[in-house]
Amino acid sequence: MRSFVYTAQPARVLFGVGTAAKVADEVRRLGASRALLLGGDHVRPQADLVARALGSLQVARFDGARMHTPVDVTEQALRIAGEYDVDVVVAVGGGSTTGLAKALAVRTGADQVILPTTYAGSEVTPVLGETADGVKTTRSSPDILPETVVYDVEFTASMPVPMAVTSAINALAHAVEALYAEHANPIVDTLALEAVAGIGRGVPALGADGVDLEGRSDLLLAAWLAGTCLASVGMGLHHKLCHVLGGSFDLPHASTHTVMLPHVMAYNAPSVPDVMERIATALDAEDAATGVYDLVAAAGGPVALADLGLREADLDEVARLATERAYPNPREVTRVGVRRLLGEAFEGRRPDRVTRPVG
Repeated sequence: MRSFVYTAQPARVLFGVGTAAKVADEVRRLGASRALLLGGDHVRPQADLVARALGSLQVARFDGARMHTPVDVTEQALRIAGEYDVDVVVAVGGGSTTGLAKALAVRTGADQVILPTTYAGSEVTPVLGETADGVKTTRSSPDILPETVVYDVEFTASMPVPMAVTSAINALAHAVEALYAEHANPIVDTLALEAVAGIGRGVPALGADGVDLEGRSDLLLAAWLAGTCLASVGMGLHHKLCHVLGGSFDLPHASTHTVMLPHVMAYNAPSVPDVMERIATALDAEDAATGVYDLVAAAGGPVALADLGLREADLDEVARLATERAYPNPREVTRVGVRRLLGEAFEGRRPDRVTRPVG
């Protein structure tokens, strides 16, 4: 008999088409009346729509969110929140905007209403990653978890296909790592495998019709499930490497996840063959790691760290930073092993199939 602990993360979710129009009702439901709207140039049409829906509830706006949540940007937004006596943060965007909302909420106690425009999944996790002095650190707390998430499928319809591909594989990484996380359990396993299957079906369809609302709806639902999994059971080597590559070397978040995922899966596969078999089945592939690599390559996504701007000379330092502290992972994390993994990811080599467990 399998024993486990499952903790559900409390959050209110609205999912559908046109749900952004209800954002003012959600702010009032929280008992709030002074909203700081977070947006950005890349989501200006969606943020402007939310601004109109908020009306007089919006007292300030900040469009300067940046990838990896730099602390100095948070301090800029914090001054605005204090000046306008903000009691709720309404964020429109992907992981960068959501990260800023979380950073503000944990510092001020303000509630959060998040309207995602990507498949990042951060909106349903109590995890905050922040960057200062070239180092990205994470922390988890119930105070970080957003109170309300408004999924409006139309907000993802304008996402360009290349961005949608990397965002979806970023979500896939959440589901994959949840399946072999330290606190994995049958409830999360079920959600994760459903997310893997949904993303496996949805990514190839993106190129066929980038504005197919049904297809985008399926991907958004899968991303929500994947983020929920990550919130419940934690992270391992994959997320550690991506945090190092993003926080210390300023690589783009979703693209880095996309490149790294098949290689980390191949690294861990000998220690969790049963998990990899279930992932392969959900993807309708012969092998989990190569199945993910082929999914990305067929969709035109990035497969090599070299193409993201990392220098080969930096690989040793990445390996050092990723192995200087112990953390849960199904296979022992060694500097030599991680350096080899990084070399293969740097070149964009298709992972070898792993068919037998480590002895």
